[in-house]
Amino acid sequence: MKALKIAYKPVGLVLGAASGMLAGALFKQAWKMLGHDKDAPDATDEERAWAEVLLAAIVQGAIFAGVKAAVDRAGAASTRRLTGTWPG
Repeated sequence: MKALKIAYKPVGLVLGAASGMLAGALFKQAWKMLGHDKDAPDATDEERAWAEVLLAAIVQGAIFAGVKAAVDRAGAASTRRLTGTWPG
């Protein structure tokens, strides 16, 4: 059991990196669909309003959390199918 946890660590790291890239791409598309500028505002972007900066942060956070949870869950389920053990 402990060996599976150790073996799953690199897989989890790769999945985490992949989910971050996927979430970033999804956020860019979502931000465009919301009818805003091409790039989302940074918190220190002086020309952007508070509401726009906060909306961007909330949307980005929700997308990142959702994608991370989906990728982590799929990775764990795949590990169970391959090994018969949940990697928790």
